[in-house]
Amino acid sequence: MVRLSDLPDYEREHLLAKNLPPLGPPVFSRPSKPLSELRIALITTAGLHFRDDPGFEFTDATFRPIPGEEDAEQLIMSHSSVNFDRSGFIEDVNIVFPIERFRELAAQSVIGSLASVHYSFMGAGLMPAAYEQAASQVAGMLKQDLVDAVFLTPV
Repeated sequence: MVRLSDLPDYEREHLLAKNLPPLGPPVFSRPSKPLSELRIALITTAGLHFRDDPGFEFTDATFRPIPGEEDAEQLIMSHSSVNFDRSGFIEDVNIVFPIERFRELAAQSVIGSLASVHYSFMGAGLMPAAYEQAASQVAGMLKQDLVDAVFLTPV
């Protein structure tokens, strides 16, 4: 783990600026149907995208769609952080984007189905408010896809 004192001034200041107050108590909502009927989408902040898609910049609040039928082994990672070890991702994409595990759950009827499209953001670069517009857009697309729940893999 990198110590704050070991970082350049600009990086240390960037990280300290993200020391925000807690969001408050979590909001609990009961699912309207059993897990075996839920449609689930995956969202990651690992900066994943396909080679032909534009890569993520360090301070990038946009997202990349990941169609559910695509081969996740073809995803590449634009995430750049001194604190992130990519070796797990290189060996198995499911470490940061567990699509195969969720396909297995759907095949076993543990979950109802998977979304048509999943989404990737670039985490760590910006303050949370910078993502509001893109997150709202993704929420609308998830609603159109009749998604009931999201599994988030923060990186």
